Amino acid sequence: MTESREAAPCDQTLALLRTRRSVPPPLLTGPGPTAEELDGWLTVAARVPDHGKLAPWRFLVIEGEARERIGAIIAATHAADFPDADEKRLAQERQRLTHAPVVVGVVSRAGPHVKIPEWEQLLSAGAVCMNLVVAANAAGYATSWLTEWFAYDRRVLDALGLDPAERIAGFIHIGRPREVPSDRPRPDLSQIVTRL
Repeated sequence: MTESREAAPCDQTLALLRTRRSVPPPLLTGPGPTAEELDGWLTVAARVPDHGKLAPWRFLVIEGEARERIGAIIAATHAADFPDADEKRLAQERQRLTHAPVVVGVVSRAGPHVKIPEWEQLLSAGAVCMNLVVAANAAGYATSWLTEWFAYDRRVLDALGLDPAERIAGFIHIGRPREVPSDRPRPDLSQIVTRL
């Protein structure tokens, strides 16, 4: 005999998935999650399909003063490319990671493998990002999964300690919502579903 699931937890999960939406980082504030909460979410995030048990991803937890330190690196990199950038723009670059109390960088370590295609490894990193987003939202926090230009800039990636073959799958900004923007239009199933 199989165990039956209670309807309420299933309904709560589906309600979360139906209503979850991103909250832009400037609309996020503290208090942030405790270390225990965050460790629990990272554990959940790592429970994704992972062909070959490669764990082709890892986490960078950016909190406290590290947000400002990395923001300074982002601003300096921008200034090197755009020497005429005004102070307002440089301030925006410095604040990229300072709005939310915690930002988790999900690093993709996908690479050549004799059996597991790199594409599957990249998809696994994306699943990690989504699991983290859902876990934080289920705990009452709000999130935003972003990359931005600096996720593709090798100078910033080197400063973050990424190996040359590693890439950022996403920066997950986590905090309390100051406000939740209205929902955006979602895809019409008739336009995206093909039944064979």
